[in-house]
Amino acid sequence: MGRVAIVILNWNGKHFMEKYLPALLKNTPAALADIVVADNGSNDGSVAWLRENFSPETVRLMEFDRNLGFTGGYNRALGQIDAEYFILLNSDVRVPSGWLEPLTEFMDTHPQAGICMPKILRECTNGNIMENQEGAGRSTEYFEYAGAAGGFMDKYGFPFCRGRILSCIEEDRGQYDDPREIFWASGAAMMIRSSLYRELGGLDERFFAHMEEIDLCWRAALLGYQVWAVPQSKVYHVGGGTLPNDSPHKLYLNYRNNLLMLYKNLPPDGDDWATMGKKGKHSRNLYLFKRKCIDGLSAAVYLLQGKPAAVKAVLRAHRDFGKMKSGAVISPRIAHPSLKGIYKKSIIFRFFSGRKKFSSLGEI
Repeated sequence: MGRVAIVILNWNGKHFMEKYLPALLKNTPAALADIVVADNGSNDGSVAWLRENFSPETVRLMEFDRNLGFTGGYNRALGQIDAEYFILLNSDVRVPSGWLEPLTEFMDTHPQAGICMPKILRECTNGNIMENQEGAGRSTEYFEYAGAAGGFMDKYGFPFCRGRILSCIEEDRGQYDDPREIFWASGAAMMIRSSLYRELGGLDERFFAHMEEIDLCWRAALLGYQVWAVPQSKVYHVGGGTLPNDSPHKLYLNYRNNLLMLYKNLPPDGDDWATMGKKGKHSRNLYLFKRKCIDGLSAAVYLLQGKPAAVKAVLRAHRDFGKMKSGAVISPRIAHPSLKGIYKKSIIFRFFSGRKKFSSLGEI
């Protein structure tokens, strides 16, 4: 393998690969990177199409007999690859020319950085015209929901992005083009040192999908590694290619996995996890109790909105988290890890009080 292994985990994404894989091959220097497609038990003709259109020297194909999820699929695939850097890349991502070199150069020159990500913009299917956004009807570019220009975390464990806070997605005007240390990088387009991936034991397969990349980044930070956004590289992401954003199952995974992630990575001994909150013997349990109360309020809102499937998803997530936490392994950490990208206030409260852009939040 080359220095970089770009790995696409595919599950019934033939229509995306037909559209975006040729651009990946065209815009990725063959001398720098190899491209691998790991198929997660697709039944849409993906494997046959890949074999018909690409030689093994051009695109290495791995086949799994069933859907192992985002976590299990990547763990199995990356366990068979030898490269200095891994890139986890969604099948619904379009890469332009010059996307890869800034990421590789950054990692080469920042040895403490274990993970980095490009700027992720929304791939539009109707030219470059955005719908349902401020400025709709103009040819422009907006950040993409799942990653934007780098991921952050608020005091209650809710993720948000530089360029996307809850439902508010900003137009990219170059306002977040500075490289910055962040809390988490998007699994839609993430570069990680292969040595770190192995040190962490890969993705936590109990997550199956959603929040697993945040958990991975948090575990890396607890061991002293840095996570960075490198906007000099940019890619375009469709988003929601496997599960739509309004899917009750996606909602269930996000709520369940967020609680599991917090349980694993909050310090169990009562230490303040990010120089905030109360210290005490049961601080982690108290923190999780507060978070569950917030989740309960969100379920009440779903009920008022006439979304019973969403209410059931939240309740099922809490029930299943209760079953899973007994087998969860508390993440190892160095004595005093430096956690960057944590907002010491509630992002939900700030959003509904009118602060809907990252630049309006103050210092993070």
